[in-house]
Amino acid sequence: MTKPGIGIKYIDIAKIIDESNSKVLHKLPGFVVRWIARIIRQDEMNHILGKYSAYIGVDFLIKIIEEFNLKIEVVGKENLPENGKCFFVANHPFGVIDGLVLTRTVHEKYGSLKAIANDAFMFIPQLHPLIAAVNIFDRSSKECLLALDDTYHSGVPITHFPAGEVSRIYNGKVQDSAWQKSFITKAISSQRDIVPFYFEGRNSRLFYMVYRTRQFFGIKMNIELLLLTREMFKKKNKTIKVTIGSPLPYQMFDESLSHRDWAQKVRSHVYASNPL
Repeated sequence: MTKPGIGIKYIDIAKIIDESNSKVLHKLPGFVVRWIARIIRQDEMNHILGKYSAYIGVDFLIKIIEEFNLKIEVVGKENLPENGKCFFVANHPFGVIDGLVLTRTVHEKYGSLKAIANDAFMFIPQLHPLIAAVNIFDRSSKECLLALDDTYHSGVPITHFPAGEVSRIYNGKVQDSAWQKSFITKAISSQRDIVPFYFEGRNSRLFYMVYRTRQFFGIKMNIELLLLTREMFKKKNKTIKVTIGSPLPYQMFDESLSHRDWAQKVRSHVYASNPL
């Protein structure tokens, strides 16, 4: 008997390209599209997603970590506060993998969480229950905002990648783009301390080459995001190292700096491990 989920195309490159607004992508010949599908391991990823389709939320997350035989080394677990009403924020070098590890680490401590959606979750429907108020169930923007606001003011832990995207090459270094200010604004309004996480590592050269090529040709669609599944396989049997810093009390984010400037200061703190 065929297992539920087996055979479903969770990731369909041909369909994604066909539905894009890029005229350049629409001109790609079929053999190039098929080549891209092989590069990103489309069939293998769809098989894994189907294999564990019956596992939802954290149960699915644990199965994926086991499937890829990831060894996770966490330094600073003692910095996780007993009160989980915090923002657990991190740099975003990998995509899916750092999302899995951040989520698992926080859930192990507190038993529950919500993740502010980002591109790391876009191809993994089994993890959607962990995502906070994302418009994946055709809810209106107003309903999403209200649900998200309820989440902020609840006691549930919230994980977040404030860059809003996976790290690229900026100023000659692999690093996050400027962090969005919203997590500072919400930390203050919902009285949540901020717990910083730092992930060590980077994606493959191909990922950054595709990003730079896209920029050169002025292609707006984030083609390199399609490689995030390939990047998962590159991390198979690898060790993922993460460091947890001391909590930053929300009271420290005073009017001496704008929320945007505070966000960049926290970002710099995560990368440099310098005290604020």
